[in-house]
Amino acid sequence: MQDQRYIAVDLGAESGRVMLATVAATGIALTEMHRFPNGPVRVGNVLHWDILRLWGEIQTGVGKAIAEVASTGKTVAGIGVDTWGVDFGLLDNNGELLTNPVHYRDSRTDDMPEKFFSRMARERAYGISGIQTLNFNTLFQLCALAENLPDTLDRSRHLLYIPDLLAYWLCGRIANEYTIASTSQMLDARRREYSPEILAYIPVHPPILPDLVMPGTLLGHVSGAAADATHAHGVPVLAVGAHDTASAVAAVPAGAENWLYLSSGTWSLLGAEIDQPILTPEAMNFNLTNEGGVGGKIRLLKNIAGLWLLQECRRAWARDGKDFDYRTLVQLAREVPTRGIHLDLEDPLMLAPGDMPMKITAQCRRMGRKSPETPGEFTRVILESLAAAYANVRHTIEKVTGKTYTHLHIVGGGSQNELLNQLAADATGLHVLAGPVEATALGNVMVQAMACGQLDSLAAGRELVAKSCRLREFIPHEKGRKS
Repeated sequence: MQDQRYIAVDLGAESGRVMLATVAATGIALTEMHRFPNGPVRVGNVLHWDILRLWGEIQTGVGKAIAEVASTGKTVAGIGVDTWGVDFGLLDNNGELLTNPVHYRDSRTDDMPEKFFSRMARERAYGISGIQTLNFNTLFQLCALAENLPDTLDRSRHLLYIPDLLAYWLCGRIANEYTIASTSQMLDARRREYSPEILAYIPVHPPILPDLVMPGTLLGHVSGAAADATHAHGVPVLAVGAHDTASAVAAVPAGAENWLYLSSGTWSLLGAEIDQPILTPEAMNFNLTNEGGVGGKIRLLKNIAGLWLLQECRRAWARDGKDFDYRTLVQLAREVPTRGIHLDLEDPLMLAPGDMPMKITAQCRRMGRKSPETPGEFTRVILESLAAAYANVRHTIEKVTGKTYTHLHIVGGGSQNELLNQLAADATGLHVLAGPVEATALGNVMVQAMACGQLDSLAAGRELVAKSCRLREFIPHEKGRKS
């Protein structure tokens, strides 16, 4: 296998990074070229993404990566972009961005699912899309836009999800990548294309939805102003698993064991990789989601609030002059006894920005439980609540699939949290394998390498990832030594 170099643009809800990867027979080596913060910006009553600042940071990172590779006399074989799901930008007739993309945690969609399901039966919508009902899904964002800003929709000619928008700015191709589009609740999960039946119930003219492309598609080449800014003239822009979880799951270094995955970060996304969607009433009642994966797979999973709760607590404490890093909070949590409190992570209040310690205190009072008081106690309650949710989802997935799972692969930034990993092992009873941390970037690069013929399959890519990282094991305490 001849060495190749790729650039992965990977944006999460809390931070973004541009990674330079070298893919060789011995493994995938990642070098972080540029990292930058991300988060919502409130303008008036609306939460936005600062997409133009993000675009500037991406160009900076790509420029650094191009310069680094050029200094070695090599070339870059491709660039791929992945981000969070559901959010989008709208282009006008001239291909210009109409408005700043709205953040999925904005309150404009709070009552939209109920309004939509008064027109189309929830059971029918799930039977087509297989997507978990979350008020911020693209479907409901478009309903809110049509209700509140119909002129904006009238002036729209193309809807591009966030990674599609960034790829468009790189190479000029207007397209929707399949895995990111699958988060919208507007696709037919079986046919893997937009559902005319669902679209008929929303006031959106279907032509604003571009053609779907699959991971591995050549979108174009870096050109125009983007090429001038980055010196990446002519570098191929490749569609990857543009939904960051699709890329993360692609990079799970799993073997033949029966395994579940947990992409652990701002969100916890726990599920199984399957070949065909499960669209049964039982799956709908459990609010499971069937999202598109790499290599023709379906990601059957549940969205769990994740480390968002701890991120919001950190922001609240920082406003009070107490700035804790994650390592300190986890250590403080280790020093306090188990609280035995399991928060309702599906409470809509927990998903909205705001004073999270106050929200947790209020929920504990409603449960008749003594609220945590110290940062260590709050952290402990959050982590134990997440672990309990993981156990519930494990049993749900097993019931729906009819399979028994033995291993849980935890990938992403949260895989560094050893206390949470151990709590997850204890709660689920599964053998936990943690790593890699940069699974999303690795999956992004894997798809590019497959598109370029350097890897011949998803399995070959996972084998290469396994060579590239050291996994940490966590055994349930009742099955092994307590750490």
